[in-house]
Amino acid sequence: MIQVEHLTKYYGDHLAVNDLSFEIGEGHVYGFLGPNGAGKSTTMNIMTGCLSATEGQVLIDGHDIFEEPNAAKKLIGYLPEQPPLYLNETPMEYLRFVGEAKGLRGTALAEQIDAVIDQTGIREVRNRRISALSKGYRQRVGIAQALLGDPRVIILDEPTVGLDPIQILEIRDLIRELGRTHTVVFSSHILSEVQTICDEILIIAHGKLVAFGQPEDLEKRLLAPSEISLTAEAGPKPVKAILSQVAHITDLSVEETESGVTKVHIWTDHGDIYEASRSIFFAFAAAETALLEMSLKKANLEDIFLELTENAPTEAIPEETASAGTENPESEESEAAEQ
Repeated sequence: MIQVEHLTKYYGDHLAVNDLSFEIGEGHVYGFLGPNGAGKSTTMNIMTGCLSATEGQVLIDGHDIFEEPNAAKKLIGYLPEQPPLYLNETPMEYLRFVGEAKGLRGTALAEQIDAVIDQTGIREVRNRRISALSKGYRQRVGIAQALLGDPRVIILDEPTVGLDPIQILEIRDLIRELGRTHTVVFSSHILSEVQTICDEILIIAHGKLVAFGQPEDLEKRLLAPSEISLTAEAGPKPVKAILSQVAHITDLSVEETESGVTKVHIWTDHGDIYEASRSIFFAFAAAETALLEMSLKKANLEDIFLELTENAPTEAIPEETASAGTENPESEESEAAEQ
């Protein structure tokens, strides 16, 4: 449904998006995850045709967003991080204006406005001024305008920023519902949010795509669990002697407690942490030493996120390429806010 190929964006000599390529299929919810300043908003603004690219191509169902903007944009509903709302209008007035701008007229316009009002849960506030609405309702109005025109792709940039906990849960539920009938791409820097909502996750750092896959697959593939903690009914010396017979232990720390037991933290390079723990268990059993407790540290999305974003390489910028950019805002975030 969406193909992004070798996308690059410079702001003067600042590289915001670095040779980014990925493909998104039809249906499901895709999360665009990365720290602030990673390049998420810039990428989304380019994908929706709101911002030019220095290099690269974006195809929406085969339509080039730069060469065929009208055909491509008809397939997209977009909510920027700052919703483009007219505060002096009511949601009904605003949605009518947006619908007409998208080419809807007459019965088709009225039916679609009625449908998106119900879909986003704003019927009870549809005739109030937008300036009087809570941020949660304003976000819903912003999503409602993105749904007009029946786009196949919904792109939402940080849709839960600034909302209270109840509003966040409501917007998350709405995104899940949209994922049943649309391809939804939304950006966030909140790990739990992406893990809760998304079928697929794209992790971006320093303008580069560093991981793409289902949450559970990322946990298995990108960060093998490698830490084991245990408590043994023995002193530090015999515990170390037992563990010296176990393969794949790369490091350990030992602490003797006042109760006479020893706590150990183990790092292992074994590819299967369960096999490693099994070897440790049988080593203590062979030595007739009781293991009182053993716990394994498994990877989670937060571990993966920190590992990938903190260690993602940054590349030097060739002078001849850097000069290709024409815009020069202070940051990608300020550029996104202006769109």
